[in-house]
Amino acid sequence: MLVGQAPGVREVDTRMPFTGPAGKRLDMWLEKAGVSREEVHFAAIARCFPGKAKGGGDKVPSRRMIENCRPHLDRDFELVGPDVVVLVGGLAIKEVLGVGKLSEAVGTIHRRDGIVYVPLPHPSGASTWLNSPDTKARLEESLAMLGEIMSGARGNPGEPQKAKEARNWTVE
Repeated sequence: MLVGQAPGVREVDTRMPFTGPAGKRLDMWLEKAGVSREEVHFAAIARCFPGKAKGGGDKVPSRRMIENCRPHLDRDFELVGPDVVVLVGGLAIKEVLGVGKLSEAVGTIHRRDGIVYVPLPHPSGASTWLNSPDTKARLEESLAMLGEIMSGARGNPGEPQKAKEARNWTVE
């Protein structure tokens, strides 16, 4: 399962998640991890397009919108029963894990209630988070972890424990 922030204007038109340039980048990331889009149930913190921001880009969903949509996200978790959840972007990471900074989340995996959470930055070209070699390396580590976790979820032994020991990954 993958949890993003909210649909964008293009997603409203296509009625499919991550269909713009950010979707192409996300697809490349998933491919690096050995995950196909068809394997993923897409969910979001907010179900509605929050509108355009004054300076361009999309608005961040309001607290009220997030609270109103939370039962839908909770129901997604209940119906899908995921073993692995990819959290895309700061809002998804904050709302689901309670971690407020990308730098504290990306490059780690979290386990809670039998679910493994893999935080990723948002793939938007507007995000400046990926502009430094350090943060790009953290993304690559996260994608490597996701690939190994998914390999384990598909029945391959060794899941992330062997990789964690080899790479000193943080598991919370």
